[in-house]
Amino acid sequence: MTRILVLLLLLFSMAPQPVYAEGGIGDNLRQHFKERLAQRAGEKIGELGQSSGQKSIITPSGDYNIKLEHDGLKRVYLIHVPSRYNPKNPMPLVFAFHGGGGDMDYMAHERYGLKEKADKAGFIVVFPNGYSRFKSGKFATWNAGTCCANARDKNIDDVGFIKAVIKDVSLRLNVDRQRIFATGMSNGGMISYRMACELTDIFKAIASVAGTDSTQSCKPSRPISIMHIHAKDDDHVLFRGGAGEGAFKDPSKVTDFASVPATISKWVRLNDCQGSPKRVKSVNGAYCEVYDSCQNGVQVKLCVTETGGHSWPGGTKKRAKNPPSNAISANDEIWNFFQSQK
Repeated sequence: MTRILVLLLLLFSMAPQPVYAEGGIGDNLRQHFKERLAQRAGEKIGELGQSSGQKSIITPSGDYNIKLEHDGLKRVYLIHVPSRYNPKNPMPLVFAFHGGGGDMDYMAHERYGLKEKADKAGFIVVFPNGYSRFKSGKFATWNAGTCCANARDKNIDDVGFIKAVIKDVSLRLNVDRQRIFATGMSNGGMISYRMACELTDIFKAIASVAGTDSTQSCKPSRPISIMHIHAKDDDHVLFRGGAGEGAFKDPSKVTDFASVPATISKWVRLNDCQGSPKRVKSVNGAYCEVYDSCQNGVQVKLCVTETGGHSWPGGTKKRAKNPPSNAISANDEIWNFFQSQK
C-alpha cells in the first residue's frame, strides 16, 4: 500500500498542476498523500504551521512544534503527544507554562520531567512560548497582570493566545474538553492564575509552582480548583511577599509579588471555602493542606517545602546554590490533584 501511495505522489507531483487558491483541491490532495505516507511510515511531522489554512491531524506520539499567528504576532508552542495516545479516545490536556526569561523548550526539558510524566500517566502536554522580542523565542515572559517584564509592559494578549492554542490543539488531537488543566513555574504559575480568573469556562483546575497570583482583577465565571506549591526559602518570589535577590536585576522589571498566604486567602474567598484547611500530607521537609469545603465541590490546596528555593520540587534543575526539594514531587502532586477533580 505504501509503495502505491509513493508512486501516486510522484506521478502527481511530476504532472502539470493547475493553479488553485491556497488550500484548494490540488493542495488538499497533495497534503492527503503526504499525511497518509507519513502515517504509514510512522514518521513524525515535527513542525506544523498554518500556511495551508488547514490543520494537520496528529496521530503518532512525539513532539511537535506548532506555529500560530495571534494578534499580529507570530507565536509558537510545543505539543508532546504521549506514547499512550489513541486518537479514538479523548485524552486530558495539560498546559505547562515556562518561567519568566525561559521558553517552551526549556520547560519541556527532561529536568522538569513533565513529558515523562505525561507518557506514564496518559495526558497530552502543551508547552506554549511566552512573548519574546527575539526571533528565537528565548527570554520570554507572560503577561500575568502585574508581572512580568516586556509581556506585561506591552500588554500582550496571552489570554487570547492560549484560547487560540486550545482551539488549534483540539483540531489536531482528540482532547477531552472537560479535563483541560494548567500548571507553570514562577511567571508560568502566575499566568496559570490568570487562566483561572479569565478562562474558567475552559480550565478544570490550575496548579502553580513558585508563582503567586499577580492578576490585577479576577472575576471567575465559576468556582475552580487551585493548587499552589512553594518553598519557604524561595529567594525570588518570597513566601511572605515581595521580590527577593533572585528576581530581575532591572528594578523596572521587578514585581512586588503577592505572598503565598495572600494568594491562598484570595482563592479561599473566591471559591467560598468554609472552615480551616486539613493537613493531608506531612513528610520530612514538606506538608500539604487543603480546603475541601468549597462551593461546587472545588478545592484549594497548598503544598509547602522547607527548602528548594525558586525551583520545581522533584526536578533536577538547580537554581544558584539551592537544589530542588525532593521531599515531594511536583509532577506527582499536581497530576494527582488534577485527577481528583470531578
